[in-house]
Amino acid sequence: MAELDPASALGHRELGLTDEDVLSMYGHMLLARAVDERMWLMQRAGKIPFIISGQGHEAAQVGTTWPMRRNQDWMAPYYRSIASAITFGMSAEDIITAHLAKGDDVSSGGRQMPGHYGAARNNIVSVSSPVGTQVLHAVGLAMGAWVRGDDMVAITSFGEGTSNQGEIHEGMNFAGVHKLPVIFVCENNGWAISVPLERQVGGLSVAARAEGYGFPGVTVDGGDPLACYAVARAAHQRAQRGDGPTLIEARVVRLTSHSSDDDQRRYRDPAEVEELKEHDPIPFFSNRLRAAGLLTDEADAALRAEIKTEINEAQAQAEARPDPDAATAHRWVYAEGAD
Repeated sequence: MAELDPASALGHRELGLTDEDVLSMYGHMLLARAVDERMWLMQRAGKIPFIISGQGHEAAQVGTTWPMRRNQDWMAPYYRSIASAITFGMSAEDIITAHLAKGDDVSSGGRQMPGHYGAARNNIVSVSSPVGTQVLHAVGLAMGAWVRGDDMVAITSFGEGTSNQGEIHEGMNFAGVHKLPVIFVCENNGWAISVPLERQVGGLSVAARAEGYGFPGVTVDGGDPLACYAVARAAHQRAQRGDGPTLIEARVVRLTSHSSDDDQRRYRDPAEVEELKEHDPIPFFSNRLRAAGLLTDEADAALRAEIKTEINEAQAQAEARPDPDAATAHRWVYAEGAD
């Protein structure tokens, strides 16, 4: 992870970002973390059956998603994409509602399992359960835009474990051959459930694979949202120019177990798990904002209080939403008529 230099400025203006932009990025990271933590509490209380956390991935997700144009570009997320989905336009209530499988859940109307985010109104394609298929969906979106001549860039995310699936090779190879406007983001947290990086990725680099597909691959500190923004902005500009895809490998930390059904203490050194807290991207970015004179303790406390209120309201509203109508359980399972 990047080392903090208190004497240095953020350098965000050189990236075309305003003070308000970077504070908003920080706010999105805090909101995503707060939603994540609240859903863990709800899962432990028996209100949510299952959760896959994005804690530790927030900087990479907010940073890589920030250059995307809302309501114009498209995203095919994966199950950890809480911060990405929020940055792309989904609300805290949307995220919680999806985990409660409510009847008016924007992701699927209660038909998807938790963590399968999607929102047509925000150009977010619903996550498909088979691991890695979201990459094919993003490539398909980019292909459609290329055929129609639309000004659109697609972005998709996945873990380094998923990067070993055949769908990833097929999607990247096709995108490279046709120079499609798509950005591939591998959020590498070093663990494919309980399998460490050295036992799942030959050469230890996912980004290095891009050369074989004919487009750039870049590795970035996934704990630094501005570094992630910089490489994603360059990838977006490349896609817009018609120069084709980019593969971004964001090195992040997984602060929780793989999911609520997992216990990483069974396969990770407890000291290593404890040391992860030193690489939490939220205090890292908070300290950078303070060093640059953009954030005070009082402003930070006020923002966190505001977000807590938002989360409380989101949970209450989500829980009050109607459950799906059992009479519609078979709808959309098979092809239906025009009605």
